Amino acid sequence: MARVGLTPERLTRAGAELADEVGFDKVTLSALAGRFDVKVASLYSHLKNSQDLKTKIALLALEELADQGAAALAGRAGKDALTAFANVYRTYARKHPGRYAATQLRLDPETAAVSAGGRHAQMMRAILRGYDLTEPDQTNAVRLLGSVFHGYVSLEMGGGFSHSAPDTQETWLRILDALDALLRNWPTP
Repeated sequence: MARVGLTPERLTRAGAELADEVGFDKVTLSALAGRFDVKVASLYSHLKNSQDLKTKIALLALEELADQGAAALAGRAGKDALTAFANVYRTYARKHPGRYAATQLRLDPETAAVSAGGRHAQMMRAILRGYDLTEPDQTNAVRLLGSVFHGYVSLEMGGGFSHSAPDTQETWLRILDALDALLRNWPTP
């Protein structure tokens, strides 16, 4: 077989594309090798195993999502920042469903510490500065936002809202309005 210029980066990007096409759970070294018309053994000098590939896809997806989030937040504050950031998550999930699923992969503590996951939390904290929240409420609010964004996107992508009115976009906008109102009027303990 001819050499196809395999590198860990090229394999990770191809794995991410595969995840978007067939689903993150179906990404394997065998499926990836098929994309390059090489034997699975050819991949082992670049990847340890399927879990290593999935971890690399997750790290790529977290980085892409963080970059898009940062660009969306530039120059924004308050509800405008909240809405822009939330829309990045929803749009990314629609455009890259497999990669988005990869962002939910549980990473070991060392890998998580060097991933772009921390950037996501920092951006959410930056949004929350516009709402004057302090600790521990800020951490609680970060967890709330992550839960709402991921929960809504996951349910919507899974067809959970496809059989009823109103339109999912209308609901999404109302949820963002409600989050803004909640953050402006955060309850005291």
